[in-house]
Amino acid sequence: MPKLVQGSLVATGLKIAIIAARWNDFFGESMVKGAIETVARHGGQDDAVTVFRCPGAFELPAVADRVAQTGEFDAIVCLGVLIRGATPHFDYISSTMTSGIARVGLERQVPVSYGVITVESQEQAMERSGSKVGNKGEEAVLAAIEMANLYKQIGE
Repeated sequence: MPKLVQGSLVATGLKIAIIAARWNDFFGESMVKGAIETVARHGGQDDAVTVFRCPGAFELPAVADRVAQTGEFDAIVCLGVLIRGATPHFDYISSTMTSGIARVGLERQVPVSYGVITVESQEQAMERSGSKVGNKGEEAVLAAIEMANLYKQIGE
């Protein structure tokens, strides 16, 4: 039988950074709250979570990079809400931000999870930030916990 290496969903002992964009904060705040509550439900301590606020989704990768450079965190969670408007601005921001977040995770060797919802309407934002479809903040922090534990397994 092959050897299996995987992360667990236990947050005990992990230090997690949550970077949250303030733009569309009406929806984003429930994602932050869901992420923090999920860390606690999985054994993490309140003082092991640090929330960093930035103006918008475009700034998420830059803040994630600076936070990763500190070496203080086992995982980084990026949270934000982009709602399509009438101009191509949405496409530029979402593409640049997504690539930037991925780059940070690859270059800094720290798990960086993507909890940014990119939607067509405020109704879709509501559904994905804590109502019908779930809470993308919770999902992103679960991925971060699992990846942090996986990285620890790989490093041993």
